[in-house]
Order: sequence, then structure tokens, then C-alpha cells
Amino acid sequence: MGNASRIHDNARHLAADDEWEVTVLAPPPTFPFGSFERSWERSRTYERDGMTVHRLWAWQPTTEDPGLASRLLYYVLFPLHALLWLTINYRSFDVIFLSSPPVFVGIAGLPFALLDRKPLVVDVRDLWIDSAIELDFIEEGGLFERFSRAYERVLLEAADRITVTTALLGSRLAATYGIDEEKIHHIPNGVDVDRYTPTETETEGTKTIVYTGNVGHAQDLESCIRAVGRLERSDVVFRIVGDGDRAPALKRLVAEEGLEDVVEFEGLVPREAVPGYIEDAEVGLAPIKSDEALEYAVPTKTFEYLACKVPVVATGSGEIESVIESSGGGVVVDNDPDAIATVLDRYLDDPQRRERLGERGRRHIEAHYDRAATARRLGTVLEDACGGGSGTSSPRGRPATTEAE
Repeated sequence: MGNASRIHDNARHLAADDEWEVTVLAPPPTFPFGSFERSWERSRTYERDGMTVHRLWAWQPTTEDPGLASRLLYYVLFPLHALLWLTINYRSFDVIFLSSPPVFVGIAGLPFALLDRKPLVVDVRDLWIDSAIELDFIEEGGLFERFSRAYERVLLEAADRITVTTALLGSRLAATYGIDEEKIHHIPNGVDVDRYTPTETETEGTKTIVYTGNVGHAQDLESCIRAVGRLERSDVVFRIVGDGDRAPALKRLVAEEGLEDVVEFEGLVPREAVPGYIEDAEVGLAPIKSDEALEYAVPTKTFEYLACKVPVVATGSGEIESVIESSGGGVVVDNDPDAIATVLDRYLDDPQRRERLGERGRRHIEAHYDRAATARRLGTVLEDACGGGSGTSSPRGRPATTEAE
């Protein structure tokens, strides 16, 4: 999924830098829920890409769309286990880097920040509480929301630095919690441009529309499926690469619309296989639901499509519009099947247009969103949190990166 690839790439680039030794704490492979067998190992340690990875036991939901109790067990037990590990191995790291959501991952590092024992950098990828309310997972104004808001306020106030994936996200955090904007740093999402590279392929016959990533509640795949059904052509296939809570409902929709021969569910695939699916496509879809709470969001798949010279058709508003417009590599349309179908038809029938958009998108990604560059920016933030300051030399650091998948 997008966050896992982002955390992995940034940590890998940090580990390749002589300044850093990286230890990653993560739960057993769990998400999408129901896709993995439950593990009862207390911990599993291995080396990967220059990093030391500790898989710490946590509750693992085994159904595709688990209830709130099962989700909370997963969200809370992992950070408690990570807190225990960090307490035992207190002297082996210099800075703690937490990636949220879920917001409760902060449990692992909050005591160290409150006691001023270790610098804490909190990475906020989205407005998890706002999104949960918009998607009707939790009740607005209810006890759970009030508790979560109070906890997140304490966590963000205690953090030495906060990183965010979009400028709008940082502004909203500052406005919601009264945080000093000087400690908020914009580290954009992006893509490993060496891994996601375009290939010169000539396609004949069937044309492919691709979606890669989480099949969740924030993605408007329903409108995309209906849009594909309204294309008056027999030479197209819509390939959904990934899995998530909404997959069963989407499969039912495909059956209801009679699109079993047009929409293909690839399920989970190895991460190294994802670029191949994108390169084989004529168009990439990045659909976000049209909710105010999601205006900060720019899916990782957007950068991956652009890097592979695949034009992007996106939905949603806010940051996604800014990225697509500045890249020149696609278009944002309304969350309406007819509007999506019109643009898909236009792109599929115009290879010259696709080539122009692809070239612009690739150049934009190389200039602004290469993960090697964003990892260097993250390294500067971590060094600053450790007291090294920007542009100064510091002892070889040991960040402990903690994330829930």
C-alpha cells in the first residue's frame, strides 16, 4: 500500500546514508485485513535493504471489514508492544519517528517525549479522525472522538517536530490544535523514480485502465466501475490491483452491472510487480471521494502513474487538483460516472495526447517528487530534532521508525 512503500523507501534511503542506522518496528503483515494468516510469534527480526526490522506481535483482524473492537485491538496492542521494546532498548536509538495514522501509534513514543528522554518526530499522513467521522466510522462529538482529539493534541504538542505530506494538511493541524507552524515540516509523498520508469511498449487491441492501491472507503471506485460500464466500446479492461475493505462490495457491483468480463480484480501483488501493471496501462485512475475531510489527500498512486508516463484521471478536490494541474500529466473530474467516462474515452482514443501528458508528468516527478530527495529532507528534520541543526555534522544517528500498516 501507499504508506508502506513511502515508509520503506524513505527508511531505505536513510539507511543508505552513512549518517543513519535505521531500525523499523512494525506489526505482522495485516493489512488489508483478512488477507494474511494470523501469526502468534512474539517478535521476528530480519535485515532488509540496510535496515533492521522487528515485527512485533499485535492483534490481527482476520475478516475483510472487521468491527470497531477488533480494529481497536490492532491499533492499540501494537504501539503498546512497541513501547515495551523501546523501553527495553532505550539506549540503542537517538530519535523516534512515528508514522500516523492510526493516531494511537503515538503511544509508543509519547512517554519518551513527555519525559524529555528522546526526541520525537511525528509523521502525520492524513486527518484520520476527520476521515473516520466523514465515513461514519465514529460519531461526531461522541466520546471516542473527544478522547481521540485530546490524545492527538497531547501527542502533537509533545512532538519535537511534525512532518506532513501536504501543505494543506499542515495548515489544518495547526488550526485544529493550535500548533506552532514552525515545527511542522512538509515532506511530500513521492515515488522512487528509479523503480517506476516508463517502458516503450506498443499496445494493440485491448486498452487497459488501471487502479493500484488500497480498495478502501475513501476511494470512489464505485463511480469508476460505473464509468467503465458506460464506455461504448469492447476494447477496454479495468484492472484493480490491490485489496481492502470495499473489495467485496465492489465485486457485487461489478456482477450487478454485468461487467465481469471488463473489470478484473488482481488482489494483492508483490510490490515489485506494481510498476509492470502501471506500465501496461493507457490510463491510471486516482479516485478520491468528494469530501471536505479528504481535501488534503494525494494518493501515492498518482505519483507512480506520472513517473511511468501514464496519464492520470483523478477525482476529488484540494491538494489532488494542485498536484495534477502543476504536473500537466492528467485531469481531475467530478465524482460522476458520465464525466469520468467522457475523459477516459478521450484519452483512450488519443495516443498523441497520452504521450504529451506522460512526458510532462514524468518531468514533474523527477524534478519534485523523487523519494531520494524527500528522504534527504526527512533526514534534515530528524537531525534537527536531535539537536544537530540544519547543515551541521552530527554523530551517526539511530532513528527508530514505528508504524502500523
